Amino acid sequence: MAKITKTAQEWKAQLTPQQYSVTRAKGTERAFTGEYNDTKTPGTYQCVCCGQDLFSSEAKYDSGSGWPSFWQPVAPGAVEEKDDFHLFMRRTEVVCSQCEAHLGHVFEDGPQPTGLRYCMNSASLKLKPKAE
Repeated sequence: MAKITKTAQEWKAQLTPQQYSVTRAKGTERAFTGEYNDTKTPGTYQCVCCGQDLFSSEAKYDSGSGWPSFWQPVAPGAVEEKDDFHLFMRRTEVVCSQCEAHLGHVFEDGPQPTGLRYCMNSASLKLKPKAE
């Protein structure tokens, strides 16, 4: 699938200032302030920029970190991981594989079966509730 690319002006016209700061400028929201941190609604979390499915509510858990956390993406290839050496730390950045929106970071302190914690910013996601 071809990558989605837009100019900064196109992204700014589409996104709120906070969504732009997080997804395009690799910002972060403050812990415990994001819309989806405590959400228990069944559904699929999509990229706020391009609408690609990223995470299922079935893989969401309360990590206590203050950000929505998942133990795996919705499908292989939904997200990409990149080395992040920002702020003199070594972390693994998680981006949308379709539009390269910054989503958050992945850590190796999550629950089984993967042992991973995909710690995402609510501002980078939109929840598509499961149809009843």
